[in-house]
Amino acid sequence: MRDRPATFAEWAELAERELKETPLASLMRDYGGVSVKPAYFFEDLPADANAALPGAEPFTRGVRATMYANRPWTIRQYAGFATARESNAFYRQALANGQKGLSVAFDLATHRGYDSDHPRVAGDVGKAGVAIDTVKDMKALFEGIPLDEVSVSMTMNGAVIPVMAMFIVAAEEQGVRQDQLEGTIQNDILKEFMVRNTFIYPPEPSMRIVGDVIAHTARHSPKFNSISISGYHMHEAGATAVQELAYTLADGREYVRAAQARGLDVDAFAGRLSFFFGIGMNFFLEVAKLRAARLLWAEIMDDLGARDPRSKMLRTHCQTSGVSLTSQDPHNNIVRTTIEALAAVLGGTQSLHTNSFDEALALPTDFSARIARNTQLVLQHEARVTDVVDPLGGSYYIEALTADLAQKARVLIAEIEAQGGMTRAVQAGVPKLEIEKAAALRQARIDRGEEVIVGVNRYRVEDEPEVPVRQIDTARVREEQVRALAEVRRTRDEARCQSMLAALREFAAKDEGNLLEAAIEAARARATLGEISQALEDVFGRYSATNRVISGIYGESYADDPEYAAIAQRIEAFHGRLGRAPAILIAKMGQDGHDRGAKIIATAFADLGFAVHLGALFETPPEVAAEAEELGVDAIGVSTLAAGHRTLVPELIAALGDRGIGEVTVIVGGVVPEQDHQFLRDCGVAQIFGPGTNVLEAAFAVINEIEGRLSNR
Repeated sequence: MRDRPATFAEWAELAERELKETPLASLMRDYGGVSVKPAYFFEDLPADANAALPGAEPFTRGVRATMYANRPWTIRQYAGFATARESNAFYRQALANGQKGLSVAFDLATHRGYDSDHPRVAGDVGKAGVAIDTVKDMKALFEGIPLDEVSVSMTMNGAVIPVMAMFIVAAEEQGVRQDQLEGTIQNDILKEFMVRNTFIYPPEPSMRIVGDVIAHTARHSPKFNSISISGYHMHEAGATAVQELAYTLADGREYVRAAQARGLDVDAFAGRLSFFFGIGMNFFLEVAKLRAARLLWAEIMDDLGARDPRSKMLRTHCQTSGVSLTSQDPHNNIVRTTIEALAAVLGGTQSLHTNSFDEALALPTDFSARIARNTQLVLQHEARVTDVVDPLGGSYYIEALTADLAQKARVLIAEIEAQGGMTRAVQAGVPKLEIEKAAALRQARIDRGEEVIVGVNRYRVEDEPEVPVRQIDTARVREEQVRALAEVRRTRDEARCQSMLAALREFAAKDEGNLLEAAIEAARARATLGEISQALEDVFGRYSATNRVISGIYGESYADDPEYAAIAQRIEAFHGRLGRAPAILIAKMGQDGHDRGAKIIATAFADLGFAVHLGALFETPPEVAAEAEELGVDAIGVSTLAAGHRTLVPELIAALGDRGIGEVTVIVGGVVPEQDHQFLRDCGVAQIFGPGTNVLEAAFAVINEIEGRLSNR
């Protein structure tokens, strides 16, 4: 028997003999700045690894001593679509089938503070979530669901004030007091400016809103989590694990400081803060990420003066990755979601949402949603993963990876602090730019086949069966919402409503009082979501993001690649013939702010030699058409993720015709189910690219379309 632990050096000697002609260094891997060795030993364990206890500071091994051995994580599936009545039926069925809490998805019109009758939201109503315009809608959403018994998570940031106000009033009218409410409001605005883009107001007044929500719930709803600090959307936008950790925790520190600036003692509210992380396919990295997050948050809260151990616990919800889902061979997504769910569980999440396999195509059907929920039930009841607390604790690899992630994140957090904190870093656009670079680098690796995606860049199937998808009739939903809005406005006490809205404006203008408290009074007077949002916008203004195209990443990644060179040469020849580069406008229409795909295409096409114009977020079809005419582009690339394409793309093509530029090539990329392809082609769309499309293949197709149309003129 050995009288001492084996070492990496001893293993390396054996491995080099086995590898012969292959250098050992080729087995090293880089996970976004974290170097991973092919084998780990006792010497790799951090000094304090053996001292960690579950349920004790710094909570690396979990926030409760008994974790799932005593109580499994909460199954909290994120859902919402069409009208409140339809979503309510879905929620009640889910609760009957074993779901333990609700997680509400709101439509993009609601997120952006618009009522359903606003002209800018024609393609968005009821599409990516449920439409909520009034207290009446909120009451319908929870009809028959006792809000003093069921916890409710609401993913809402930009319009957090009216949504939270309407939730509180709906509960009151159900007979439930504020102090009985349990659940979470996301209320994490800083990450919206970085990645998700469903902001309304500029950063500084938005931070005031965050603080007011925390302050109000601390006083009135002690069982309700006033903020869910989200790394999920950074993960989905392409952030590395280190970036997701550092930027999320730096956001959290900023929110704590905002609450402290309102005179709140940190231990009075910190126990109600929660987090939200995305879980991808790098299994052990994701496990270590959650462990490192708890370790780092305990350190941060120590620095901020927390004394109660509960204030230092990082409690988190997790969601499996949407970006990892593929439209190609989509049943593989069931396997991906299962692997990601297991990583979240072994990492110690408190609640979990598992994505449905068809979400790269459309909103989930009842069938796919049942499989997603049952994935968690199988893990809880059949896989025996709940029997032992932190079963990977003590693993050489997991402990070393946890420590390495934590240290790399500490360095990045210190850099943010040196810039003056996260609000200033966000205003300068630094985190957003770094995440976009990471996303472009990963896409280049996938396109080159260096990172294998089964069914996409390797092991493709020739003939894929059509997958049934959920279709939302936006026109029908919008018509219902508009009628209901008109009825609310007709029957309310108009003078009282306008008085409450005026008081809200005054609170905002004078920088005094609590905005959520004022909005609750307006909601009681039946002010609509759009009216409450507009009252704040009258004072704060509406924020517009600055778009920019990063360059060089694809060019560097594809150095000496013959396919890349062939496209670049064709574009150079185009320039030689016409005296200009082929020009493309990348457009985001409607209220969908997810722009990862648009930014990646803009970056890659610019490096190839296209003249790329990146349009503003949230444009209408007539605005895009006007921009295309002014710029004189050859093509428009429409990026769509929120199912608005059936409304918005035909409107765009009609608007181009009205301007006499109907010859402009229109391309659509994003989440478009196969069932919609022929509809879009009949409208005049030249090419449709789904999630996972190789960027070079797309570039070839686009230049072919442009040259073909020019030759036919």
